[in-house]
Amino acid sequence: MTSTELSTQPPPTPTYILSYPADYVLLITINRPKAMNSLPYASHWEADALLHWFDREPSLRIAVLTGAGKAFCAGQDLIEQRDLTNLRERAAKGEKVKFPERQLLTHPTSGFMGVSRRAGKKPVIAAVNGWAMGGGFEICLGCDMIVASPKATFGLPEAMRGLYAGAGGLSRLVRLAGITIASEVAMSGRFLSADEAARYLIVNKVSKTHESLLPEAIELASKVASLSPDSIIVTRHGLRQSWESGSVERASQETELRYGTALREGENLGIGLRAFADKKAPKWVPSKL
Repeated sequence: MTSTELSTQPPPTPTYILSYPADYVLLITINRPKAMNSLPYASHWEADALLHWFDREPSLRIAVLTGAGKAFCAGQDLIEQRDLTNLRERAAKGEKVKFPERQLLTHPTSGFMGVSRRAGKKPVIAAVNGWAMGGGFEICLGCDMIVASPKATFGLPEAMRGLYAGAGGLSRLVRLAGITIASEVAMSGRFLSADEAARYLIVNKVSKTHESLLPEAIELASKVASLSPDSIIVTRHGLRQSWESGSVERASQETELRYGTALREGENLGIGLRAFADKKAPKWVPSKL
């Protein structure tokens, strides 16, 4: 697949490299390796716009996130944070200072890199190639699946810097690993290796080698992309609702109410059933959900 096969073009993405390594698969690479792929505020809004576009683009069914260089993402750009703190302190002393636009002092409602608190429609896989610290770990926790390199390391060191992990990672880590492990990671500065993250059911798998990380993540993405795009959207909604809400039955009801009729009346259901009866591979059409 190439960018020329897209129905629409993505918004500007100076922080990210976009590529299309397999049919229906978008690969997003965070490209700030000199800064360990830490993200300034503008980059979160940039990614939020990108993922909204991804959800609307009919030729794409799943995205894979990774980082350039040795890190996946080292979290918020703390140099920018330091500069903003200095501005606030100067303003408190009565100096006239010029702050950036308000949008550049906040995260979007979808959270860190537009992922950590994302509702979204289509699934996202994290291919964690190295350090996933702070907000970088919260990005992973907001994804639907995680493939980790043997060199990956996960942590929430915010309390060591006078902050806290406020982009949704605390509650999601509790849901995945339990309160005791989540507490140790968030309150003692403990880092998790890739094998430990797999043991605590935080990641799906550790790639066989560091070099095979992306091929393995893309292979997983391609398996998802080969299924009915309607079914994947509805299934993802059902899974996320049960994870995010307190009532199992209510989560099931909400998915049925939102998507049940549209799925059954959609073209892809007939395509899948006829392909099964004829013992042929289905040729799905873009989802209209």
